[in-house]
Amino acid sequence: MPIPARGSRLKWQRLIPATTAALVAVMLTPAGAQGTATGPAESRPVYSYDNAIREAVWVDTRMDGDGDGKSDRVAVDIVRPREPAAQGRKIPVIMDASPYYSCCGRGNESQKKTYDADGNPVQFPLYYDNYFVPRGYAFVAVDLAGTNRSDGCVDVGGHSDIQSAKAVVDWLNGRGKAYTSRTGTERSKAAWSTGNTGMIGKSYDGTIANGVAATGVEGLKTIVPIGAISSWYDYYFAQGAPLYDSGPEWLSHYVESPDARARCQAVQKRLVDEAPRNGDFTPLWAERDYVKDADKTNASIFLIHGMQDLNVRAKHFGQWWDALADAGVDRKIWLSQTGHVDPFDFRRADWVKTLHRWFDHELLGYDNGIDREPMADIERAPDQWSTDTVWPPRSTDATALRPGKGSAPGVGTLSLKPAAPGATETFTDDPKLSESDWAAQIDKSTPAKAGFTTKPLTRDLRLSGSSKVTITATPSTSTAHLSAVLVDLGPDTIRDYTAAGEGITTLTNRTCWGPSTTGDSSCFKETKARTANVDYTVFSRGWADLGTHADPDRGRPLTPGKRYTITLDLHSSDHVVPAGHRLALIVGGTDAGLIDPPSTTPTLGIDLSRTTAELPIAGGAQAFARATAGSRYSTTPDARLDGVAEPRTIRPIPGATR
Repeated sequence: MPIPARGSRLKWQRLIPATTAALVAVMLTPAGAQGTATGPAESRPVYSYDNAIREAVWVDTRMDGDGDGKSDRVAVDIVRPREPAAQGRKIPVIMDASPYYSCCGRGNESQKKTYDADGNPVQFPLYYDNYFVPRGYAFVAVDLAGTNRSDGCVDVGGHSDIQSAKAVVDWLNGRGKAYTSRTGTERSKAAWSTGNTGMIGKSYDGTIANGVAATGVEGLKTIVPIGAISSWYDYYFAQGAPLYDSGPEWLSHYVESPDARARCQAVQKRLVDEAPRNGDFTPLWAERDYVKDADKTNASIFLIHGMQDLNVRAKHFGQWWDALADAGVDRKIWLSQTGHVDPFDFRRADWVKTLHRWFDHELLGYDNGIDREPMADIERAPDQWSTDTVWPPRSTDATALRPGKGSAPGVGTLSLKPAAPGATETFTDDPKLSESDWAAQIDKSTPAKAGFTTKPLTRDLRLSGSSKVTITATPSTSTAHLSAVLVDLGPDTIRDYTAAGEGITTLTNRTCWGPSTTGDSSCFKETKARTANVDYTVFSRGWADLGTHADPDRGRPLTPGKRYTITLDLHSSDHVVPAGHRLALIVGGTDAGLIDPPSTTPTLGIDLSRTTAELPIAGGAQAFARATAGSRYSTTPDARLDGVAEPRTIRPIPGATR
């Protein structure tokens, strides 16, 4: 059935054979580390951060992306504790490969790399270095090809991006070459590294981690992608419907170093020519689809995503998670109510503690019990979390709900009962209106949408995973876009994900996460939840160009007056519709601010008898029937409901401020 693969409890593959685990654990344990009778439980900050080795090397990527006849080298800035090397001990690596270290900055405070007069690294953005280096890890910050101090060209998730990070993993495992300068011949070896590497990063950085993991590279033990892309086509299009008015060439130009822009014109041209704005799925997009290679992944995954992320939309984590589950990959997940926000900025103390334990387990082999804990943490309300042993829950089942005619045009029902043959609803695309406008007037006949609602629920109803909506529509013009959104109709307090901060407010006070130096502070501004009181919550959405009805990879002109059937993939979520609220499905045209409109303004007739929503409901059809039977709540609709502000236009920059 078309619901996310549920998997079983984490089936961890130990990094160390049981017969030698105790011996190797002792060898890897920093002096003073906490331990138990069965081995160390936590790495401790026993090494000097101030006295750490800070160095830069240039790794040979074994490719010539800029076509200058020389193999490209990528800049790799490294900070690692001095003491293990002096003692002849090797250490694991935490690695963040990014295009943003000089152009845009990283984290909530947009930190950039800084260097001293000799070009040695001084500031490493974020807290990974401050916190983990004293605990016996190296932190490695990689400038993707074409950015900052690296050769080559940015190709937006393609072979160049992925290989420029993968080559560093190879070098850390003794399979590659590095040099002490960008153009010199003096070699540098990673003799200090165990080879065990964990990649981490938000947005573009986490996307690179996904892509490198999908190569199956040896030595990459785990990745921690935060709000990351799993298929670049799905970043720019939704089943043929464009999400932005520009393509990957704009992003490439935005992040490239000035000299790379001058030498990478051929790559820029390819990004234009092979990524047409008509939404066709071309070989360029296939190269940037990591989901198809999920079965090559050897690394475990700790995935974090905001369920209201309207930059890297929630479809990305859903399809990646499902594919990893099918491949039997060990995995863990956190899902927040935020938009495009790092967990360091919405659940800081718990996040750092959990990440520490994760890396200790995956890179040092510590038996700290994190593999026996719940797979999923879900934010139910601002700063209120629940857990699940397996995600989605095993009781989740795809349940077919049917839209039906109501008492007024465009105001229908949503139930298990199929609509009567011949039942239809009609709306006209209005590109000025968004999902917020539709939901605000769910109970009124309005010309731009068709809304379908359940009775007020008598029990909580949980939807967990990915949904699909199959629509049979008759357009009046040769082009048409369709949107489908799921809405929780009822009062609530939620994170204000459309506001600046996307669910957080940045404060002035700071907390510190490890030691600092003059040039690299470990202290970061605290945040708090930014909330909104609402009458409805849109919690899942999906879009498509109706012209892709026959082939999702290629759109075709429509014949006005002809009936077409298409299935829209809705974004993954985990949402509980409380008792007393109603569940709604809204079908419309252009979702303003989130997709671009078609070239015409169609009126669409919806055949309700051939339209179905398959929703991942905990407990399945029986749970839905119980929740909608014998309602004791008022069914008097509100004249107009209030939600968060309309989605704002998003610049096509994964990780940038909206």
